[in-house]
Amino acid sequence: MNDSEGSVRGLLAANLKRVRAQRGLSLSELSRRAGIGKATLSQLESGAGNPTLETVLGLSRVLGVPISDLVEGQPSGEVTVVRAADAEVLSGRGVDLRPLRRIEAGDTVFEVYDQQVRTDGTQISGGHTGTEHTIVQAGRLRVRAGRCEVELGPGDYVGFDASLPHSYTAVDGGPVRSVLLLEHRAEQRLHVAEAAERPAPGHGQPTPGHGH
Repeated sequence: MNDSEGSVRGLLAANLKRVRAQRGLSLSELSRRAGIGKATLSQLESGAGNPTLETVLGLSRVLGVPISDLVEGQPSGEVTVVRAADAEVLSGRGVDLRPLRRIEAGDTVFEVYDQQVRTDGTQISGGHTGTEHTIVQAGRLRVRAGRCEVELGPGDYVGFDASLPHSYTAVDGGPVRSVLLLEHRAEQRLHVAEAAERPAPGHGQPTPGHGH
């Protein structure tokens, strides 16, 4: 990643400071609630950190905002083009996620991602806000959501309530290319934001492993 203001690193630095201030949270309090080290958060806000997918998902969950509120800027012009080579990657334990577009329709926010599920690990999430939609383009993908497990091939679709514990695993020896669409309704975002404003027990919550 480069250090320009248009990079994921630069956008996250500016957006994280803005949203944290809107929530009235100190670095120490956000660190406690998100289960992320204060030093790590300070680096992210200065644009010096190297954010992982898990870190961004944890911040998104605690702050009650879509991922795109943290890592994307405002689109300009009537036509938006995102070149594959220019889309920066958020990498997790088993997934590489490239943000493509944020779409606002009434009270609902849609986030479009190019998602590659790697073969070196399973991407696991304890659950997060929103509804998750995945369309497989190439490879075979095993998806577990709650008690349901399905295997998908090219052209197949799965959608589920993202608050369910879920996981993605590439099967048959090759990576999986897919389109991921996250749907966030206003009432879901409000609920998470209100929960973030209440005192949390213990010493912070574990960061989810997936959440898109």
